[in-house]
Amino acid sequence: MPHPVSPDSTPYDAVLLLSFGGPEKPEDVLPFLQNVTRGRGIPDERLKEVGEHYYGFGGKSPINDQNRALLAALRESFGDLGLDLPIYWGNRNWAPYLTDTLREMAADGIGRAVVIVTSAYPSYSGCRQYRENLADATAAVENAPVIDKLRHYANHPAFVASFVESTAAALSELPEGAAIAYVTHSIPTAMNATSGPDGNGYVSWHLDVAAEITAELERRTGVSRRTDLVYCSRSGPPQVPWLEPDVNDHLEELAAAGAPGVAVVPIGFVSDHMEVIYDLDTEAAATADKLGLPMARAATPGTDPGFVTMLRDLVVERAEAERGGQPERPCVGKLGPGWDNCRPDCCPALRRPTPSTHTAVPTTAGSKETA
Repeated sequence: MPHPVSPDSTPYDAVLLLSFGGPEKPEDVLPFLQNVTRGRGIPDERLKEVGEHYYGFGGKSPINDQNRALLAALRESFGDLGLDLPIYWGNRNWAPYLTDTLREMAADGIGRAVVIVTSAYPSYSGCRQYRENLADATAAVENAPVIDKLRHYANHPAFVASFVESTAAALSELPEGAAIAYVTHSIPTAMNATSGPDGNGYVSWHLDVAAEITAELERRTGVSRRTDLVYCSRSGPPQVPWLEPDVNDHLEELAAAGAPGVAVVPIGFVSDHMEVIYDLDTEAAATADKLGLPMARAATPGTDPGFVTMLRDLVVERAEAERGGQPERPCVGKLGPGWDNCRPDCCPALRRPTPSTHTAVPTTAGSKETA
């Protein structure tokens, strides 16, 4: 039988929220994109072109404000449960930088922390690269805390439930029989092939989550509808295969097939950051409008109370496991709960193309603010 969450965070004395980062003002955009693409040989002229998408939103990504809101919600939720844990925040590509945050934690005497990553699925860019960032930052900081990463949480009941509700709300705005397009960030097909401990983890987790959302909506309404997993924010040289179809191409297919409308559901994202507000709310919405296809976009979890409680409970779950206990590990679908510790060979990095062959950059320069 499920047991209530015990407010015991031992052996942890802090929590770290780890995210991608984004520019906060126009003069930040080029340095931010240089951080994101460092080592890829992409000229500044091309990055300035990409930066126009940020300038269209005042030169500011929404991701940092969304993380500030999540921090506030987490602190309130931890307090409600009586968990007296400081919660720090660090980013991969913009201030507050991860290394600076670890220095702050070390100065505060933090010995061991658990990290919440704002990426819910297994892949190199969504998991292993963050673990590499943590390893590099820890090596650079004297007396850095030991840090453990939470398991992947995309198939946690609370994460799925948030999308069930937001998808239902989107469908309520559309004609009867509207399709559902589940959207996530595209990655190279080779990266998917090696994602997760046994490969294909990125796609299989998304398909499993989508199936659970669809099944619950069908149970509620008795309506069966077309559903597809599609992708946005493709990047990299054109000769390198990435996961398809692109959401815009898919909208054209739906319109040609006579679909009465489509709910666009960004299951690959935890908040409404740049990929969502540009790739979906701007580009995809324009495509749907051009096609005369009614479209409604489902909300991401953001600071949904159930999502926030889930993150808090995952911290307590991991603490119990580290104490040698056998915590309940809630999950839905066919794949089982995520793993606490990744295998050394899990989600290996791909060899990047040489600068001479890297001719394409995505709308957000591969920023993948979800990862």
